[in-house]
Amino acid sequence: MRAGLRWLVASLRRRLLLFLSAAVVVAALLQGWTSYRTALAEADQIFDHQMQQVAVSLGGGLGGGVLHTEDDLELMVQAWSEQGLQVFQSAGRARLPARAVLGFANVNSDGHEYRVLSAQAGGQIVQVAQDMAVRRRLAGTLALRTITPIAVMLPLLMLVVGWVVSSSLAPVERVRRQLAQREAQDLAPVSSQDLPAELQPMVGEFNELLGRVQRSFEAQQHFVADAAHELRSPLTALKLQLQGLQRAGDEATRGKALARLDAGIERASRLVEQLLLLAREEAARPRVQAVAMEPLMRQAVAEQAAAARERDIDLGLVHADPASVDGQADALAVLVRNLLENAIKYSPRGGKVDASLTQQAQAVQIRVEDSGPGIAPEERARVFDRFYRSVDTAAAAGGSGLGLAIVKSIAQRHGATLRLDSSPRLGGLRVEVSFPLHLR
Repeated sequence: MRAGLRWLVASLRRRLLLFLSAAVVVAALLQGWTSYRTALAEADQIFDHQMQQVAVSLGGGLGGGVLHTEDDLELMVQAWSEQGLQVFQSAGRARLPARAVLGFANVNSDGHEYRVLSAQAGGQIVQVAQDMAVRRRLAGTLALRTITPIAVMLPLLMLVVGWVVSSSLAPVERVRRQLAQREAQDLAPVSSQDLPAELQPMVGEFNELLGRVQRSFEAQQHFVADAAHELRSPLTALKLQLQGLQRAGDEATRGKALARLDAGIERASRLVEQLLLLAREEAARPRVQAVAMEPLMRQAVAEQAAAARERDIDLGLVHADPASVDGQADALAVLVRNLLENAIKYSPRGGKVDASLTQQAQAVQIRVEDSGPGIAPEERARVFDRFYRSVDTAAAAGGSGLGLAIVKSIAQRHGATLRLDSSPRLGGLRVEVSFPLHLR
């Protein structure tokens, strides 16, 4: 039985049909019961009034002796004189109590319940009685007449309920068929047209999930394509450097070959790390929270201090307001780190790199300036593309061409704007990232 009940309620259509049909049946039964109780109360009033009229009309009009009559109205009448002599009795098997208390009373006699009226009229005591079954039978007949149309209409009501439920769930069936006909790689949004308002938020969330899956797939595809393209040259170079090491005839040549091999391995490792970081950032969905930027900036500068000292570069955080940004702390740390790494990498030995954090009226701004060669205005729009390296700086500093692409990806996810310009103070490049306040 439990298995059958679970099967019945597992389907939303069957559940709606079950509960709506049950509601219609219960409403019909309540209607019948209410009609019966109402008809019974009205019958009591009508028959009580009729009994009063009979008692008044018979008072003083009954002769002496005992009379037996057939009463088609199912009313029984008895009368007594003032001396206590019974002067009238209608035909009937019931024996009602003589000289009952004046007024209405319910009396049980011979297994039947009677409604009895005792009244004094014309110097006589008149008693009129009626079997309560008569009233109940009349009330039942009236209730049956009321509920019969509902019972006749019940099958039609069930059909209407079934049609309404099926029509209401038709958009859900349409979405099901649409999903069933899709290919595995089809991640286009599901149409929410004509869907009930209760289902549209669910479809919206499902479409957002499809969008995240689509971005994840695209990021994986880009990663595979980029890795295949960019790793080909470093691996070829490593192979050549290894062959050069094997052919080295003396310690000096071997040492140079080892140094070149170590540098090649370092560049390949850095490229793989940047590729993985870019793929993760493009596929991730930020968990928005308030991020305190001042300690994050100080930590990033401290982490890059060793790399700056190796090249005698003066690295410092010249200004830091206690500002916060709505976003993802790890991603924002990567953004600041890449900006500092690029500035250190492209600044000449003995140069200078300054970072600042400023709280403005409508934005929080991160600024990184360096004393390097800068970027020509015509190239500033392209340096955010993957693997693009400026002609003036590629040979001097190397690099994978992914640093600013990662910065752009993180900035876009946080609704920030990027701006490249010349640094009037240091002479090199100035990068500004502006985060809007109250992003959430």
